[in-house]
Amino acid sequence: MRRRRFLALGSLASTALLAGCASDATDDATTEPPATTEPTQTTAEKPDGVYVQSFEERMAMQGTTTVDDYTVALLFTVPHTFWTLTNEDVSKTAKSPEDDVHLMAVVWDDETDTVLPAAAVSVELERGEFLAQEVLYPMLSQPMGSHYGDNFSLDGDGTYTATVSIGATAPRKTGAFEGRFDSVETAEMTVEFTEETRARVGSSPIEQAGEPGALAPRETSYPKSFAPARDDLPGAVRGTAAIDDAYFVVTDLASAERVGSPEDAYLAVSARTRYNGYELSAMALDATLERDGETVYDGTLSRTLSPDLGLHLGAAVPSVEDGDDLTLSVRQPPQVGRHEGYETAFLDTESVTLTL
Repeated sequence: MRRRRFLALGSLASTALLAGCASDATDDATTEPPATTEPTQTTAEKPDGVYVQSFEERMAMQGTTTVDDYTVALLFTVPHTFWTLTNEDVSKTAKSPEDDVHLMAVVWDDETDTVLPAAAVSVELERGEFLAQEVLYPMLSQPMGSHYGDNFSLDGDGTYTATVSIGATAPRKTGAFEGRFDSVETAEMTVEFTEETRARVGSSPIEQAGEPGALAPRETSYPKSFAPARDDLPGAVRGTAAIDDAYFVVTDLASAERVGSPEDAYLAVSARTRYNGYELSAMALDATLERDGETVYDGTLSRTLSPDLGLHLGAAVPSVEDGDDLTLSVRQPPQVGRHEGYETAFLDTESVTLTL
């Protein structure tokens, strides 16, 4: 099988029409299939930053199961064209005539509904005999948020056994997450590829395609990778900065005890997409904190997963005071696959300074 790679991100503009388009596109649609069965052509002229994708899709849920600390949902839709990112280089992968489905997995913690940024998720398919085994790409899409996915070729109609392997989560973990999500687990699920399940999937065009904005989050049975609302973040929220439609909400906590430095303050940056506020993962962010012309902290923020802060970038710093200047520098943009509408955003390796 040829490898395919999809990039995911999220979001919808606040227009009622776009919200309505996405709201009836559930993860297991039972209404009449849409007019088309595969995504329409991508928009010819694309703006910088997040834009409304050219199609709205339907998906067929294949099941949900829990193994150890992980809950996983498996679903599919029509094959996609998607974009991959290697450092700062973007590559387009067009869907192939041999592709039958875009197979996706969402992994989360069932206790907190926290979507997990696993280090590796793979799927092995068989139907009587081995068919394919692929590492799924971490992706971000406007209707789904973070997930793992790839295009697959199948061997006709039938029931396929899907063995889903979930690797240990990559970020540092704190609080109730410390010591969890470190194992490698395997779940056996099924994929029903039949006339009935194919009737559930498809896509229909979006009139606002190419305009700044994004599709609304889909109503689903699984949680989404929303970053905590600004008002829900712990500590003293200091402000928000933006680079290439990536929004960085800065907060600080009086103690960095969560990372073993109780005498220090904890500086946290919650990175999220414009419009839908999905968490941005797998990025490298540097921070320089200055006070009265003197450098208080200069270093890389660590990728961290916490129950209260969600997926964020953080570091122990000597202190944070009103009037400090914080410079955030994107050293590496999010290394995740991007669905249409996100391939032109979250790419810049620039700096922005925020006065706290």
